[in-house]
Amino acid sequence: MFEKILIANRGEIALRVLRACRELGIHTVAVHSTADADAMHVKLADESVCIGPPAAKDSYLNIPAIVSACEITGAEAVHPGYGFLSENARFAEILTEHDIKFIGPSAENIRTMGDKIEAKRTAKALGIPVVPGSEGGVATVDEARKVARDIGYPVIIKATAGGGGRGMKVARNESDLEVAVSTAQTEAKAAFGNGDVYIEKYLEKPRHIEIQVLGDGKGNAVHLGERDCSLQRRHQKVWEEAHSPALNAQQRDEIGGRVARAMAKLGYEGVGTIEFLYENNEFYFIEMNTRLQVEHPVTEMITGLDLVQEQIRVASGSPLAMTQEDIQFAGHAIECRINAENAQTFTPSPGRVDSVHFPGGLGVRIDSALYSGYRIPPYYDSLIGKLIVFGKNRTECMMRLRRALSEFVVEGVETTIPLFQRLLAETDIIDGNYDIHWLEKFLARNAS
Repeated sequence: MFEKILIANRGEIALRVLRACRELGIHTVAVHSTADADAMHVKLADESVCIGPPAAKDSYLNIPAIVSACEITGAEAVHPGYGFLSENARFAEILTEHDIKFIGPSAENIRTMGDKIEAKRTAKALGIPVVPGSEGGVATVDEARKVARDIGYPVIIKATAGGGGRGMKVARNESDLEVAVSTAQTEAKAAFGNGDVYIEKYLEKPRHIEIQVLGDGKGNAVHLGERDCSLQRRHQKVWEEAHSPALNAQQRDEIGGRVARAMAKLGYEGVGTIEFLYENNEFYFIEMNTRLQVEHPVTEMITGLDLVQEQIRVASGSPLAMTQEDIQFAGHAIECRINAENAQTFTPSPGRVDSVHFPGGLGVRIDSALYSGYRIPPYYDSLIGKLIVFGKNRTECMMRLRRALSEFVVEGVETTIPLFQRLLAETDIIDGNYDIHWLEKFLARNAS
């Protein structure tokens, strides 16, 4: 086991990793920008190193500064959390070159799954169902037309290096296609420095369902069930739950088993998430995230496993401590992402937190680095906390969530807590009857 781990992140995920390390008896090193000098993870870590000014490119994305922090403190491993450098294959390689362990999959696996086209090819070869579409990138409108005619309209054009909805355009007929391809290429080039795009069949009312996997890099892998992440705004997840209201145990076992076998064959190390669109009882692979997910707590709640500790154990060279038969699912969990934003306009609301009161009680978990007097900086993502609730079934979980939201108080900045309170009054949400377009339609209706 490692003696000292550097946490290359900030906010609630840095604190989450720190707590897992503390329970394993591992010393921690926090890195921070000048804007985060008073952050909770910095206050609680055994050591801290300032790695640059507020801009992420000069601090949390500054690879030489992070490597130097490891060398100064003697950290043997780096946990990247999510975001920032967590899916940067070159970062993983550089750490390896400096005899520092990257807590995550191999650079090769990160690189393969980070390219949307190569990821789709790999998934298909491993027996994971994929969305019908182009075998590779499409460079011209003529190529796009041929693919679209073969798979049928509507189609969606996506950036090969994309994410967060950028470089994605829908074409419902041939007359839409030329503009959609051109716009997607332009957006992709501007956002990712790579204008390559590919085409897939556009599903009209799918759910977003993802399978959590854990592998040891030694040919062993298990799945930890699914999460339903269909409530999204601008392709960003807002509410996640496990299990999905749309699946039964047989479907879960079938798709989960298929994914686990694929990851074992791939020799995958650490945690990862295979994301699918699900429509008409069919699963269609869209991408793999080769890191810890923001929504990992809902899986922890229904399995009783600490995914961060499992990441660390596997990275230290230990084989999986469990088989698929050892994984037991119990109850239902929901996570709400609490952002420092206006709940109607979603305008960011950085600033001083005058006071904060977290809800508590049976089955309530808060992952947050907030404290009274903390000043939320304007330079980073607006996520300030996650409210996770657990119940023996979905009905109890929803009742507990309603109660917990009523107790959650953050004064001094605006938050998205009122949005979740509104959602809990909606029949479709209560019944679990929603798809990936539901939330944006709801917000559009309420804005008019």
